[in-house]
Amino acid sequence: MKSTVSISEGQNSFPALVRAAEKGRVVTVTRHDDPVAYMMGYERMKAVAETLEIMGNAAAMRAVRAHRAGKTRFGQLDDIPE
Repeated sequence: MKSTVSISEGQNSFPALVRAAEKGRVVTVTRHDDPVAYMMGYERMKAVAETLEIMGNAAAMRAVRAHRAGKTRFGQLDDIPE
């Protein structure tokens, strides 16, 4: 399966496109050689959406930056008071 297909090619090979997307492939759909859409599997799109949600959360991004800077302290679950 090619990674870029025209709309008409996509219409003619929709089941194969879905199978490719399920296997992790991303297919670009074009109209007159211009990209107009992407087809990707549900799991990959779910991961993209989750990543965007985290990136849009200021507190989460501060935590990521702190971890990367080595400022995160780790403990044991037993250390948390009940």
